[in-house]
Amino acid sequence: MPSRVFTTRAGLDVADASCMSVCFQTRDQERPAEKEILMKAILMVLMMMSASVVTAQAQTASTAAPAGGAQAAAPVKNPVATALRTIVVGRQKNTLGAIEAMPADKFGYKPTPEQMSFGHLVVHITESNNNFCAKVADVPAPQAAELKETDSKDTLLAAAKASFDFCSASLANMDDSKLGDTIELFGHNQGPRAMMALILASSWADHYGTAAMYLRLNGILPPSAQPKK
Repeated sequence: MPSRVFTTRAGLDVADASCMSVCFQTRDQERPAEKEILMKAILMVLMMMSASVVTAQAQTASTAAPAGGAQAAAPVKNPVATALRTIVVGRQKNTLGAIEAMPADKFGYKPTPEQMSFGHLVVHITESNNNFCAKVADVPAPQAAELKETDSKDTLLAAAKASFDFCSASLANMDDSKLGDTIELFGHNQGPRAMMALILASSWADHYGTAAMYLRLNGILPPSAQPKK
């Protein structure tokens, strides 16, 4: 299987090998696949987080530095939480845009019989956001109604929006002080809370990459490939 399916000039709607391994499994296979791609995704996510922190540092320097520009940028407080808050803005916009762009009669679409439907993908995105953001921010997960992949587009889209709103609200009050705590990751596997932060950021990239590919297979340009207005 090729490691890249589609590429845009910005590289934002790429469905890479890690996305294929997670998002195209049957429901019974999803959990093992997520464990398998974790280490592969860590380097990519660290690079994204580093870029986000650098951006935050540059913004801090531009507002804090005197006219002469001689003052060095101050270190970013809570760099991991800051990076997640920066990343979620674009991921929310593009992922919800992709869901909105898919016609309602295509929510049952599967590239092959073995792959999940687009509606299933939206359910997976919603559940992942609610569970992962709760673990990362150390807050209770929302008591949302159980979704089915056969629910209407309006129902699934509303649930996805609510899950991103929950993430944004949870991350807004998060700091880095609890990243060293040991928590339950998947099943009975435990690890530091920081690992769940990496999983969360990589899941946003994977899910959007998959949604973008489903759109392209139906002749629809994903949000990140749309011409700039």
